[in-house]
Amino acid sequence: MRAERRPGRRTAALACALVIGLGAACAPAGPRTVTLMTHDSFAVSDHLFADFEREHGIRVEVLRAGDAGAMVNQAILTRENPLADVLFGVDNTFLSRALEAGIFVPYSSPALADVPEQLRLDDQARVTPIDHGEVCLNIDRAAFAERPPPTRLEDLTHAAFADTLVVQNPATSSPGLAFLLATIVRFGEDGDYTWRDYWRDLRANGVQVTAGWEDAYYGAFSGGAGAGDRPIVVSYASSPAAEVVFAEEPPDEAPTAVVADGCFRQVEFAGILAGTDAEADARVLVDFMLSPAFQQDIPLNMFVYPANATVELPVVFEQHAPPIADPIVMAPAAIANDRERWIQEWTDVVLR
Repeated sequence: MRAERRPGRRTAALACALVIGLGAACAPAGPRTVTLMTHDSFAVSDHLFADFEREHGIRVEVLRAGDAGAMVNQAILTRENPLADVLFGVDNTFLSRALEAGIFVPYSSPALADVPEQLRLDDQARVTPIDHGEVCLNIDRAAFAERPPPTRLEDLTHAAFADTLVVQNPATSSPGLAFLLATIVRFGEDGDYTWRDYWRDLRANGVQVTAGWEDAYYGAFSGGAGAGDRPIVVSYASSPAAEVVFAEEPPDEAPTAVVADGCFRQVEFAGILAGTDAEADARVLVDFMLSPAFQQDIPLNMFVYPANATVELPVVFEQHAPPIADPIVMAPAAIANDRERWIQEWTDVVLR
């Protein structure tokens, strides 16, 4: 069923002209409206869009559409009659799918001058990088107070780390997929020891698999806010900073730490949806999302890193979650080509 299209400004103007033609007065026009489709984890400070409306006369309506995968699916299914003007939250693991479906129109924001080249993954500028976050192993500091923690992905297959690791299923979890991709890049598809061999060794060493990040971090992990007994979890480079921010009494040192080896970079993008009748205002919103005001708001609301390189990180990030210097990356097209096959092969190796 085709989604019902919300009235655009042109429709409203025609309706107003009709009313005037009938001899009635038309109500004064309010702020123009741009609809932003995003995932359920989107969060910004309350004042941001209010400030944006005062400055530009454009009201932002936020349409939440589930997790990133569900959001992209919905945008593709409604591309002939889009539900929004701008989409935010498609990341590099789903980017090729969105681009191949042709749901975006190109736009190169002037603010891209402040975004590092390595974050700009579409050479046709159909999407704009807004933030990045690195998926990394996190450890419970207390559990490793008297023994060495892992420092490399390879360490997790050793007997010293038996029954210590919890990961997420890549078929149902974004960080789980990111960690799988990191192992594929690290160990490769061919040779004497492949990524499949690595996962066979993890299985033999007692790896635990959960459906999603919350189950792993809060349910199985022993560090920080976790209630489990596993001292190593797949999470984010920014998770230690979040532990400090949300602690009842912020500690001098985060109770968790990041293993910098094997981190996989996720980049989130915004794109103007093809078919919008508010493309000019949508461009203004994309520019705003790269502005220092919006970018400075990202770390302490979504706990990822701003794409704008001129923006300083909050002190708590500098102290407890410095950026990963050399994360693992994979081209979106490569992910799109083999993602489903890799997930099926992982399922056969780990869960069967």
